[in-house]
This record gives sequence, structure tokens and C-alpha cells, in this order.
Amino acid sequence: MAHPDLHIRPVTSPSDWEQARMIRQRVFVEEQACPPEEEWDAYDETSRHVVAWQGAEPVGTARWRAVRYDGRPAAKLERFAVLPAYRGRGYGRRLVAWVMEDARRAGFTTFVLHAQAHLEGFYRSLGFDALDERFMEAGIPHVKMVRQDRATR
Repeated sequence: MAHPDLHIRPVTSPSDWEQARMIRQRVFVEEQACPPEEEWDAYDETSRHVVAWQGAEPVGTARWRAVRYDGRPAAKLERFAVLPAYRGRGYGRRLVAWVMEDARRAGFTTFVLHAQAHLEGFYRSLGFDALDERFMEAGIPHVKMVRQDRATR
């Protein structure tokens, strides 16, 4: 489903960063009861953050950063959040696709994430495979997932 009114762009200003923080505060800290000291971390300083906008309204956010996976460079996709009133419209799917494409432009072909366990099927539908056992992160069951782009000729 196309969403011409949904625009995703990198955080480039303090006001953009405040919008990303507001969304994460609402979704992770308030809705999911994630301890604030676990939500806000040192990676906030070094990750690439994005905000999704429906018109002039900030509705979602995510971040990604470079990591090593199996000894190779990879992009770790994190902190995907869509405000409750905007869920069910395909915005999460659009956010994941945009972030992966952004990481591809930076040269990454391997993507890893820690999915909340109840979202495993969603990420599988986007080409991710589950690894390892489930684990707890911020008091929420998670599963490590990976997607490797196929080499093209």
C-alpha cells in the first residue's frame, strides 16, 4: 500500500531529535514500561536516527548503527517505533525498508536486529531469519534476527 503522505528522513536538527525522543518515550517508556536508563544509551550519540512524518506529524522513528556480525560489517537496526494511533497502516514496514536502504547506501548488506518476540512474524515477512534462543531485553522477550542480501551479478 502506497503512503504518499508518509515521509521518512534522517534526523538532522535538535528539533528532529526531540521528535524521535518523544516517539520513543511514548512507545517504549510509557506504553511498554521500558526503564528509561535502558531506553536511552550511548548509541544514541553514534547511531543514524530517522523520523517518519505523516504530513507535519511525527509518527515513527528508528535508528541504525554499524556493528560486527560473524566477523563481518553489519547494520544493526534498532528502536523501531510507530505511535499507536498510526499502527496498522504499513508505516512500520516502510520504516524498516527505508532504514535498510539507507544502510545499503552506506555499503551494508547484512542486517541484524533484536525483535520483540511478538513481532518475529513481521520481521520474517521482511526476509529476516531468527537465530538463537529468545532472551529478555528491557523486560521484554526478544529474538535475534538477521537478513543477508543476496549477491547480485
